[in-house]
Amino acid sequence: MANSSLSEILGENPDPVGLLRNSRVGVYVYPVVAAEFANWRSEQAAWRNSAVLFDQSHHMDELIVEGPDAEKFLAHHGINSFANFGLNRAKHFVPVTPNGHVIGDHIIFRERDDKFILVGRAPTSNWLMFCAAYGQWNVRLKHDPRSPSRPEGERVLRTHYRYQIQGPDAPKIFEKMNGGPIPEIKFFHVDWIKVGSKKVQALRHGMSGAPGLEIWGPYEDKAYILSVILESAKEAGVDLVRCGSRAYSTNTLESGWIPSPLPGIYTGDGMLAEYRKWLGADSYEATGAIGGSFVSNNIEDYYVNPFELGYDFYIGWKKDDFVGKAALEQMKGRKNRKKVTFEWNREDVLKVIASGFEDGLPYKWIDFPQPNYASTSADMVMKDDKMVGMSMFNGYSFNERCMLSLGVVDQDVEEGDVLTLIWGEPDGGSRKTSIEPHRQAEIRVRVAPTPYAREARENYADSWRKRKD
Repeated sequence: MANSSLSEILGENPDPVGLLRNSRVGVYVYPVVAAEFANWRSEQAAWRNSAVLFDQSHHMDELIVEGPDAEKFLAHHGINSFANFGLNRAKHFVPVTPNGHVIGDHIIFRERDDKFILVGRAPTSNWLMFCAAYGQWNVRLKHDPRSPSRPEGERVLRTHYRYQIQGPDAPKIFEKMNGGPIPEIKFFHVDWIKVGSKKVQALRHGMSGAPGLEIWGPYEDKAYILSVILESAKEAGVDLVRCGSRAYSTNTLESGWIPSPLPGIYTGDGMLAEYRKWLGADSYEATGAIGGSFVSNNIEDYYVNPFELGYDFYIGWKKDDFVGKAALEQMKGRKNRKKVTFEWNREDVLKVIASGFEDGLPYKWIDFPQPNYASTSADMVMKDDKMVGMSMFNGYSFNERCMLSLGVVDQDVEEGDVLTLIWGEPDGGSRKTSIEPHRQAEIRVRVAPTPYAREARENYADSWRKRKD
């Protein structure tokens, strides 16, 4: 009989690292949206130089939480303070386990006193659905999972469309869409604007650091909204570039958000043991893959906490209680790792690519613009013979003309230090379908600021992107 839960799978596979490193799920896919509309270089350049249109309708879960206990439920299961979370606001919502390890994150919108919409990757949605069933909360949840990774030509429908327009020329498009100047919207606030004949909600946001708005509404309006956006850009004289799925995921390299830390749920008793029984055998957590050169016999070595990702800024210490609070209080006084950007050495990257044109076993291929070949990446970053950090998300920025990755390093590592990233997996690679036979390479990396893009460093509102110790 086939396993029905993550717990049963782990019962038969006591080595969770080996299980995830050899997952056969394939590469992580940003589904439905075309790979390229122009070319990924021009699409990357657009958010820096003109304006870009992101179609975010398909790659994220959406979870609606409503009911009398909605705020109490979310405040108890996230680290964030809800004290200043009024209507028409958004937050970066971060839940942790009882042991203080990050599960994932969502963007959370407050639509009513008793209704919230959360958008992001599956681990946070799964955790909240379990918590609603595990506890006694007067809440109702509606889950709209991300579109299938490989729909095989079948029609895909969602509850909402989501578009984001950003770049220096984006305001000209907004004014045309709205039929006049739009209201002044503060960072991570929401207001209403017009898109042709439709009135839509707009979030002031910008994933790569440039100014922008994210708009959403009923999925059946998607085609009309798109036509108005494109026509408005044309009338405004703006070269609006639609961004495909190849370039989309690389925007975070410039703005400093790590999108896919491994959920810290594979160990732990009590609530976590029950969660692993609840998670299905086909869940993200059960089928996801770890890629990279770091191989540990302890799955907890891949976990991260909010201090390491710069999310301690969010922690609502004044809340009476929330899941993980006691563990975070203990972590607060420790010497936690810190988030950085790694700037890859040009000559070393070219050496790796050149090996694909030579006889013999090549180095692990670096795909462009993003060589991530698993849902979670973990590459060793070394100083001499000591591992001092972990690279967790990588890609090429045409705007910066270099390979970049985001990750964590020990506190005593300083900006400007040159370290060594081990690229490729040991022993010729694992059994992932996204892996070809290869050998490992050493790539020099310079520890650089986070965010890497000057626009994001200097002009973002105070947040995890700019927060310094």
